[in-house]
Amino acid sequence: MNELVKAYQHCENIIKENSKTFYKAFMLLPADKKKAVWAVYAFCRQVDDIVDEGKNPKEELRRFKVYFDEFLKGKLPTSDPMWLALQDVFTNYEMDIEAFRDMITGQEMDLYKKLYYTEEELMNYSYHVASTVGLMLLPILAPKNKEVLRQDAIALGQAMQLTNILRDVGEDLTRDRIYLPINRLEEAGYSIHELQQHVVNKALISVWEDIAAKAERLYEQALSTLDLYPTHSRTPVKGAAYLYRAILGSIRKKHYSVFKTKHYVSNDEKQQIISQI
Repeated sequence: MNELVKAYQHCENIIKENSKTFYKAFMLLPADKKKAVWAVYAFCRQVDDIVDEGKNPKEELRRFKVYFDEFLKGKLPTSDPMWLALQDVFTNYEMDIEAFRDMITGQEMDLYKKLYYTEEELMNYSYHVASTVGLMLLPILAPKNKEVLRQDAIALGQAMQLTNILRDVGEDLTRDRIYLPINRLEEAGYSIHELQQHVVNKALISVWEDIAAKAERLYEQALSTLDLYPTHSRTPVKGAAYLYRAILGSIRKKHYSVFKTKHYVSNDEKQQIISQI
């Protein structure tokens, strides 16, 4: 087995282990595009893991940025097989380098900013950590229409990130992070103290639903131009959007228990959603 095949297998293992939703959605792509998605995901995962699990994340992220600069100059900065797979992707597709840089910036925000006060701050963060991933994938999924689809790819990323934030309120609190806009919570009559005490009441639910409604509008925007994707990319993009959007329904069904329950869409529900697409 040659090194490139092994490198792509390594990337596949990473997405399979860390995001069953994305893995299931993008399994429907042709083989070459599927592999390219795995490599981009492995890159993103590595940055995410540095920030959330690194022993010295600021220094590790600084080093990673140096590695990426070396990579852009045509070198393989380390023996990590992710770089070899990504090099093949950059050779075969016209990748958006700025989106890669913006994604790293977004992850870096988590090292310096723990509290979000306004919706504007939240949307800016969501662009950097999630919309950028959509922009990284567009040259693979829809090379001919990547500029036309840019805004709607940004919308889909923001919708997914808002969904993550609405799902992970409790998990984020354990890292002293509050992404729900604090100004909005306070306007609704809900305090940070109540959030820390895991209080679920009408005030929290009203803010949660406002953000969920925004996410759902963004999902609709993203899906409105689905016909501009090549046929083989439509189902994976639609599948990812539908599978993620279903998380919101799961949280509602469980009475907004966002502090201690990790909400997910079951395998049966995933199969049902995919079969309806």
